[in-house]
Amino acid sequence: MSTQELQQVLLFEKCRQFTKAREVQAAGLYPYFNPISESEDTVVVIDGQKRIMLGSNNYLGLTHHPRVLEAASRALSRYGSGCTGSRFLNGTLDLHEQLEAALAEFLGKEACLVFSTGYSANLGLISGLVGRGDVVFLDKLDHASIVDGARMSYGETERFNHGDLAGLERRLERNGTSRGAMVIVDGIYSMEGDIADVAGLVKVARRHGAALALDDAHSLGVLGPNGDGTAAHFGLTDEVDIIAGTFSKSLASIGGFVTGTENVIHYLRHHSRPLIFTASLPPANTAGVLAALEVLQAEPERRQHLWANTRRLQEGFRHLGFDIGPTETPIVPVLIGPLEKTFLMWRRLFDAGVFTNPVVFPAVPPSQCRLRTSLMATHTFDQIDFALEQFGRIGRGLGVI
Repeated sequence: MSTQELQQVLLFEKCRQFTKAREVQAAGLYPYFNPISESEDTVVVIDGQKRIMLGSNNYLGLTHHPRVLEAASRALSRYGSGCTGSRFLNGTLDLHEQLEAALAEFLGKEACLVFSTGYSANLGLISGLVGRGDVVFLDKLDHASIVDGARMSYGETERFNHGDLAGLERRLERNGTSRGAMVIVDGIYSMEGDIADVAGLVKVARRHGAALALDDAHSLGVLGPNGDGTAAHFGLTDEVDIIAGTFSKSLASIGGFVTGTENVIHYLRHHSRPLIFTASLPPANTAGVLAALEVLQAEPERRQHLWANTRRLQEGFRHLGFDIGPTETPIVPVLIGPLEKTFLMWRRLFDAGVFTNPVVFPAVPPSQCRLRTSLMATHTFDQIDFALEQFGRIGRGLGVI
């Protein structure tokens, strides 16, 4: 189809009118889709220049761990490059079942189901359980995968203000007890870095007969006495009905999971469309996650290093005068304000050798654009201090501080 013919197709009119990204590209401030040509754990190479990676979710620094790489390599040789089928049919490996058993035990649940991505885990969990006549309650800062899972379900969706348990309770009261209900929230919120009030959520959910699910994408390996997540952090593992998460952060790969009682997981195996109708997690990734889970438990000092790094970066930002909001975790957002200034500060940091993630509208209000930074256990204090020096120099120059 020619360009002229494309312009006559009404469906594509929105594509022709979308010019904002090209304008930012032309200004040299476009911060997305930057190809990494080499990775050395906390340092990446982009455009031939080494930059400190201060925007990764590789919290425990396991993507280059020898045990993880060796396990992935062995699985690649034994099982091949992919499963070429869904878990439901020909795509279940003994590795998948080993990983499910290990995760269920680690998280203190009866059973576990492994998905191909963390995104599809939330899609499969919510759309698989929330049916016609049911209601799902979401925190307004829940991850997009939770929002999309609710949209994909046949139930109703209610959203409450971030952390507003009184507002949640009012909505649950209006819902009554004659309909099935699920409350699902992030354990750690990915853009704010704050932690869900699990104790409060448990009380509210129990009073109204609602199931409580936590998405521990950013909590696994970070919170809990053994890195076992948000519920364990509060000593409430038995009170939280479902724990979901991803392998693309602390567990250094890709994929996702849902844990809960055996009958809930059994039901999802037979009713979760994102599980049944997509190819299963490849062997190398599955074996890598198994190895990463073992390292997570065998090397608790990694979590200690992560929290030491977190304290150093947070205290450094606050000392410089930056607004980092309510963060309590290795996710440390730096509030900049206007979009243009955010992109400009991102670019100057990038040129100075520090990689961050700009977060702009509609992910946050237009006046609250920010640079999202995140720590790894393997960052050195020298790297953190260098990043703080650049933030301070550039922030002063742009009038952010």
